[in-house]
Amino acid sequence: MAIFVIAEIGINHNGDLDVAKDLINVAVDAGADAVKFQKRDIDKVYTQELLDSPRDSPWGTTQREQKAGLEFGIDEYQEINNYCNEKDIEWFASAWDLNSQEFLRQFPCKYNKIASAMIVDEGLLKMVASEGRHSFISTGMSTHKDIERAVNIFREANCPFELMHTVSTYPMKDEHANLKCIPMLSERYGCDVGYSGHEVGLAVSYAAAALGITSLERHITLDRSMYGSDQSASVEPAGFRQLVGAVRKIEAAMGDGEKRILDSEVPIAKKLREHLSWEA
Repeated sequence: MAIFVIAEIGINHNGDLDVAKDLINVAVDAGADAVKFQKRDIDKVYTQELLDSPRDSPWGTTQREQKAGLEFGIDEYQEINNYCNEKDIEWFASAWDLNSQEFLRQFPCKYNKIASAMIVDEGLLKMVASEGRHSFISTGMSTHKDIERAVNIFREANCPFELMHTVSTYPMKDEHANLKCIPMLSERYGCDVGYSGHEVGLAVSYAAAALGITSLERHITLDRSMYGSDQSASVEPAGFRQLVGAVRKIEAAMGDGEKRILDSEVPIAKKLREHLSWEA
C-alpha cells in the first residue's frame, strides 16, 4: 500500500484564498494525495480574555482580529472544494471544536483528522467517529491513556482510522523525533501508523517512510519567511516536490524482504565467479 501523502496547508494561507489555491497547486504539482486545512470557531476555542488581548498582526491589534483573519468561511470552503475537484486532489480539515466539525459536514470529504491538541476531547472524538470517514489521529502531546481512549472510541464506532506519530513542537528538533514510536504504536494498538512531521528539512521524513508508515503529513508554505506560527516548520514548494519524489523511491526500494537472486544478477555472478565452480 502506497504511503498517503498529505500536504498540510493548515492556516498557512493567511486568510487569502489565492494563497490557498497556490498551495493546492504546490501539492498537486508534487504528487500529494490530499491537502488539509484547519477549522476553528474562535469563540469556542479561545477565551474572551485572550481574544480581547493585544496582538499586532496584518489584520489589526487584537488576538480576535488576528485569529479571525486566519479563518475561512462557507464561501471560501466552497471555492476550495470546487478548486480541489478541478485539480483532482482530495481535501479535508481538522476541526478544533464541535461547531467546526458540524461546519465541515457540509462537504463530501473522504477523510477526517484529529489534531494532537484535540485527541483529549472525547466529545469531538465521538462526533468524528460517528461519521465513519477514514480518520487520521495525531498523537503529539499524548499519553498511552489518551491514545487508547481514542482508539477505543473509533473501534466502537466501527470507524476506520490510523494513528500518526507526532511531536508537537514547531519546528521539532531532529533528536526529538523518536521514530521508533512508529513500529511501537503499530504493534501496541494493532493499526496502521503514519507520521506527521514538524521538523526542518526532509531527512527525518525519509526515515519515517522507511519504517513502514501508511501516511505522511508535512506542512507546506510558499515561503518560510511568510507571516504565521507554522511557517518555520513548513516545507517550501521545491522541497515538498523533492520529498514526495523521494518517498516514492523509498517505497519502491523497500521491497518484500525475501532474499533472492535477481535474473539481472545471474550473468554478473557468472562473470565474477567464473574462477569458481558455481551455478545459479
